[in-house]
Order: sequence, then C-alpha cells, then structure tokens
Amino acid sequence: MSRPDPVDTFRQEARELLEQLEQGLLDLEQRPGDSDLINSTFRALHTIKGSGAMFGFTAVASFVHEFETAFDRVRKGETAATPELVAIALDAKDHIHKLIEQPDVQIAGGEEILNALRRIVATDSFPEAPLQEEVHTAAPAPVAVASQWRVRFRLPSDALVYGTNPLLLLEELATIGPCEIRALTDTIPTLDVIDPEVPYVGWDVLLTAEDPRSAIDDVFLFLRDGMDLSVEQLVSAAPPAVEAAPVMEAPAPVARAETPKPAPRPAPAPKAEAEAPAATGKSNASSSLRVAAERLDELMDRVGELVIAQARLTQIATSSSDGNLKTIAEELERLSSGLRDTTMGIRMVPIGSLFGRFRRLIHDLSHDLGKEIEFITTGEETELDKTMIDRLADPLVHLIRNAVDHGLEDGEARVAAGKPALGTVRLSAVYAGAEVAISVSDDGAGLNAERIRAKAEEAGLLAPDAKISEQDLFQMIFAPGFSTAKEVTSLSGRGVGMDVVKRTIDGLRGSIDLSTVPGKGTKAILRLPLTLAIIDGMLVRIGNGRYTIPLSAVEECVELPESADLNSRGRNFLDIRGSLVPFLRLRELFNSPIPADPHQKVVIVSSGEGRVGLVVDQIIGNNQTVIKQLSKLHSGIKSFSGATILGDGTVALILDTAHLVGFGQAYEDRLKVDQVGRAA
Repeated sequence: MSRPDPVDTFRQEARELLEQLEQGLLDLEQRPGDSDLINSTFRALHTIKGSGAMFGFTAVASFVHEFETAFDRVRKGETAATPELVAIALDAKDHIHKLIEQPDVQIAGGEEILNALRRIVATDSFPEAPLQEEVHTAAPAPVAVASQWRVRFRLPSDALVYGTNPLLLLEELATIGPCEIRALTDTIPTLDVIDPEVPYVGWDVLLTAEDPRSAIDDVFLFLRDGMDLSVEQLVSAAPPAVEAAPVMEAPAPVARAETPKPAPRPAPAPKAEAEAPAATGKSNASSSLRVAAERLDELMDRVGELVIAQARLTQIATSSSDGNLKTIAEELERLSSGLRDTTMGIRMVPIGSLFGRFRRLIHDLSHDLGKEIEFITTGEETELDKTMIDRLADPLVHLIRNAVDHGLEDGEARVAAGKPALGTVRLSAVYAGAEVAISVSDDGAGLNAERIRAKAEEAGLLAPDAKISEQDLFQMIFAPGFSTAKEVTSLSGRGVGMDVVKRTIDGLRGSIDLSTVPGKGTKAILRLPLTLAIIDGMLVRIGNGRYTIPLSAVEECVELPESADLNSRGRNFLDIRGSLVPFLRLRELFNSPIPADPHQKVVIVSSGEGRVGLVVDQIIGNNQTVIKQLSKLHSGIKSFSGATILGDGTVALILDTAHLVGFGQAYEDRLKVDQVGRAA
C-alpha cells in the first residue's frame, strides 16, 4: 500500500489549525482579555509556520512569521485585541488558506494585510509607566543578572515521523542566549538494528540567560507530553547591593558579574535510563487515527454486504433443523450487528463541527450589512453521519444568509418596532425520534404572505384565484428562480439559494418546514434521517408485497378493531388511549389486488410531532436493513425512501414515514375543514 503524501497530510492538518485559528479569533473578539484564547491562537500560528517551512511552503512560513510577530505583542499584553485587529487577523487567516491551497499561484494582498496589522499593533493604547517622582521612596528593583542553565532533552520516539527537526529546536535555543551544545550519543544502537525514524541522539545545552524557562517552554511547546526535558540552574551571580538614590538622580551603574567557568558535566546516564523516554513517548502517542473518508465509505459498503449475507443465512437456518447451523447463524447475527453499530459510530460526527463554521459567516454578514447580530447555537453534541454533515453545509449557509438579509431588519427599523437593535439568529439541532431536526430561526419581520403570493402569481406558479394553505404558499419560496428581493445584491436576489436548499434536503431523504409570525420572526426546520446507510427495520406484508418500516419511527403496533374496519369509511381514526390517530390503508394506497387478511395490524409511526397508523396485513419481524437508493426513474415516488435486499434475494421497498405522516396529517386537516363546512 502506498504511503500518504506528506503534503496532503500537511494541508489537512493546516485546515484544522486554520479552523481552530478562526474560532479562536472570533472568541477573542468577545473576550479580548482571555489569555488562554490568545495563547491557543498564537500556538496555531506557530505550528502552521513550522510545518509550512518543513514541507516547502516558504510563502506560508514567511507570511505567518510576520503575522505571528505582530500577534506576539497581543500575547505579551502590549496591544489590545480590538475588533479591528480581529477583522484584519481573519483576513490574514483567509490569505494563509489561499497560500496553502494554491502554492503555485501568486496570491496578491498579503503585504497590505501585514501593513494593516503592523499599523494596529504599533499603536500602544496602554497607559504609560508611573513617573519616577511617584515612587521616589521605594528602593530600586534588583537588576536581573545572567545565569548559566543546563538544558538536557531527548525527543519522543515518533518525533521524526511527525516532522520535528532537532536542528531547528537547537537554533531556537541559541536565540535565547549564548550556549554550548553537546550531543548525547550513548543510546545510538549498532547499524544492524538502527531505525532511521527514531531520534536516538539526545542533547546537552549550557545556556547563559537571565531566566530562560518560559522561552524554553515555548521552544518545546508541542513536544512536552512525550519527551524527556530537564532544565536546571547551575550558577547565579547575585546583584551587588545598591543604595537608595536621591530623587531624580540616575541610579549608579551596575557592573555585570563575571561568568564563572562551567561546572563539570555529569557522567552520561546509563543506557537503560536513557531508553526510558522513548518508551514513554510510545505510551503517550496519540490515540486518534486519521482515515480517509473514502475508506470509511468502503467499509460501510462491506458491512452492508455482510448484513445481507447474514440475513440470508438466518433465513436458511430458520427453515433448517440443524442445531449447529442455527447456533452459527445467531452468533453471526450478533457479530454483524455489533460490527454495524461500531462502523456507524465511526461515521457519526457531532454537528457542532458544522455549526462552528457559521460564526465567521455571521461575523462577515454583520459587518457587510451593518446589522448587529447575536448568533446562538444549541445542540452541538447531536450526531449525524459525516456524509450528511458535509452535504448540509450549503443549505444552512443559504438559510442563514436569508435570515440575516431578508429576515432581520436594520437597527433603526427594529428600534422603531419596539425591538432591541441587536438581532438574533438561532441555529439548533435536536433528536426527534428517527430523525434529527435542525432549525434556523430569527427574530426579524417574518414572511410576507401577500408578497410571496404576488410573486408566485407573477411567475406563473399559482393561479390568481387558487386556494392554497399558508404552509403550501411558503413552500413556493423553494421554487427555482423564486425571489422576493427588490434588487439583486451580492448576497441575494437571484432566486437560486433556496432552490439549492430544497434539492439538497430532498436528496438526503429529509423535509423542510417553514413557520412565521409577522413581526416576530421566521423558523425553518430541516428534518433528516440519522444515517443514509444501515437501519433497523420492521418487515411487514401488504398483499403479496413486503415492505420495511424504519424501526426507530415505530411507536407501537395494535390490531385494527373490527368496528373500525367496518364503519370507518370517511373516518379513518383510531382511539389510542384517548388520542385520535389517523390511519392509512396501505393496500388501498398501493392498489393491492389481493383481498385483505381477516385480522389486520396497525403500525403507529411518528415524525416530528405528527403520528399516523399504517394498516398492514402481517408484521413479519425485525431485520437489519441496508438502504439502497432508488433509480432516477423511481426517485419521484414520495412514499418510499429507498429499497433493501432481503435474505432470499428479493427486494423490499422502504416506506418514507415522514411523507406518510404528512399525508395522514393533511387528511386529518381536510376532514376537519369538511366538518366545519357541514356545521356551518
């Protein structure tokens, strides 16, 4: 197997560091005095600079070095982290991203960004030090005197594998102060057993400086967990006593003490002790592993094929009298179920990794539109399949842009309407049965139903005299080319964004609902399945056909009462513990010619807050369902979300419970309207 390209690995790690840098800068704008944020931001810059130089990205290393130098003043408390500084730093982050992704292209604008950074950090907005007269009674502080320090270190065993260059570390130590460097070669093995990727050489450095410990910590910032490092002070020259000087008189000059000769070096440590750091480095190695997404997809395909084969074996074992075969089938079913759950867990990613990307979007939109916006996220720990998270990025971008551009009013309009000038956009995720509900809401002006209807009639999407519910009217927003914007801007007005949202959500077997309160705001709710690969299903029979219902959507199963079967024409409702639940006769919906079984069953399923009963002839049992997408020819059939292969090789369609629940709720709403009409 070919080894991964180091440059691609650097790019992947750089993207993560840049994302960390962006989030840190956005947090820093809210908490400018947070030293932990400042240090983590500086560490991200330092890592990008070192890795960029190592892999030949000289332009990246040069630019980040200037960026790091400017930001170092913030770290030292010499410059405040103002919103202006954060805005320029975000531009610098974008420039670094371009330099990494397009190393062979001349990227303009870098010098202007660095000049802007220099101008900001050159302005010292901090108060000056107190005048000498205010502290004339205090004795002058003792003058720090250079001392001699011994720094001994051995790198982790995997340091060279991850690109650490010991010579660069030694050069950084040399910048702290004058030093003498000696290599520790006592642990180098013979050539027949030597591993070129293991750093056997240790280093003994005699360093002359005042107190270099914090600077040494910075040098070994990213290696401390796995390395052996000792720092000890050898000789310190005490400063001479200084008498109190008269007011306004300059202090007497202090003579620097002569540096004594170095103390004798201790004997090298025994070989057994020297090898300990290498073993420690291995034990502290990272427990995570970077794997290409394509390999996870291939693994999921293999697990799917295994599940199908296991279902076939189970069916054969059921009809066999061989006890050993049944035992093996049961064991294989247990193992395949565990393997499926493990594989699914590997692919599940917290949705917070997606939510964090939109903070920058809100930050930029707030500056571009001149609107004050508070961005609130909840439910970041909710998990979704990685494939779905990747495909959700574009729809959520369009929904958030629409909420900010069309939904939120400007500050003056909000104050005039009795609202705070600060608008709010909320992004949340929550589990809803077999689905995840992701909502984007704002506290803006809300949707204008009259304007939407006028635009729909103007575009020929709706007849002037057509009667349509408000919910169906709002769905017109997702039609291709539909837009209520009065003019085309860089943000909206061309009518393509919401069309992208609808097509993407449909492709993920999800649904989208819109609700609004005039003057209060709008909410868009995306309902999506947890995964697109393998689910637990309930196998049912309708006529001669077999169908699968996602088990996570099933609430309960009841028998269809004989009275409901005989007297329910026009009133398809069941009384489930005092709650009326509409039910659908799937044999009528699917036009099954086979007569109904005498004792039909009702499977109660839910989606969101709605419930509906599905009348079937027989409940066969539960099975693991590998979802196969329908062909383009059948993709328009809304009652089915996919298909699966059963153990005997036949195909069973997977019912789209969200669509059927919506169908049942629409039936219930029509019945209520008819009852009101008859009463009138």
